[in-house]
Amino acid sequence: MAVTPPRFGTLTVVFGPESFLAERAVARIVAALKVGEPSAAVTETAAEDLSYGRLQEITGADLFASSTIAVVRGLERLPKDLVTRLIDVARDVPAEVALVVQHGGGNAGRTTLDTLKKTAGLVVECLALKPGQLGEFVRGEVAAAHGAIEPRATQQLVDAVGSDTRALAAAVAQLLADSADATITTAQVRRYFAGRANVTSFAVADDCLDGKTGPAVEKLRWALATGTAPVLVTAALANALRQLGKFDEAARQHRRGADIASAVGVPPWKVERLAHQARAWDERSIGAAIRVVAQADADVKGGAADAGYALERMVLTVATLRRRA
Repeated sequence: MAVTPPRFGTLTVVFGPESFLAERAVARIVAALKVGEPSAAVTETAAEDLSYGRLQEITGADLFASSTIAVVRGLERLPKDLVTRLIDVARDVPAEVALVVQHGGGNAGRTTLDTLKKTAGLVVECLALKPGQLGEFVRGEVAAAHGAIEPRATQQLVDAVGSDTRALAAAVAQLLADSADATITTAQVRRYFAGRANVTSFAVADDCLDGKTGPAVEKLRWALATGTAPVLVTAALANALRQLGKFDEAARQHRRGADIASAVGVPPWKVERLAHQARAWDERSIGAAIRVVAQADADVKGGAADAGYALERMVLTVATLRRRA
């Protein structure tokens, strides 16, 4: 995050395709603002749900609070008839209001984003991490949790989990929570990510996307029985679906080979596997599957009494979304 702190009476813009880092940046901005104004009311609104009246409401002083923090997420989906009004508000933010706007990257809403960036007091960019930056990200997650990680375990974890920062952060948190001395070791990473015949959460995800429902459920049960954390299973399937979605987009742009691997954030050898899986998935089914996994992730984090049942239901539901190749 930039050195300049966010302030009331100004606009803060967070943009970029790395959704997990963007969510974290917004949370830190709100926390920083609350340090100076603990009683500030916080409102969060999806841009597509904004109306003229709602915009006036969230950017005005709260009747029961001296200050207001208004967060607008998904600027790229802002209704066109509100663009001018939002820009006007951003140019003259009331002294008791902190306006935070988040844009998910891409070309939609780009003109509005560029205009707001010129007005903003703070701009935070959340770029997708390059492969060489993933190890640094893992080490940063470990340090932030006041833990330690063996040097070889860092790359081992990246190789196992992939480039999805949300999945990496979840893996680090789970491994540290299960470590007696807050140190992630190579042996611990192997224990979580290598079961019988290399049965891991990622093997479950691959079988699920390949339509091998029976083997996927069998591997899921074995993974859970051998100590794999439920959150790692949802993270692995979410990561696999995001990679599939990125592959689909890259393929529609007529990219090839190494260009696809770079765009998706996977090693070159995995492109062929994604190509095979993509034959039975389309944009709509991938989106629906991601929503199913998100619900399962909430379930295993405390929303359901039986995490195993929630995960089996996830695998079976995702399998029904796969088209026949």
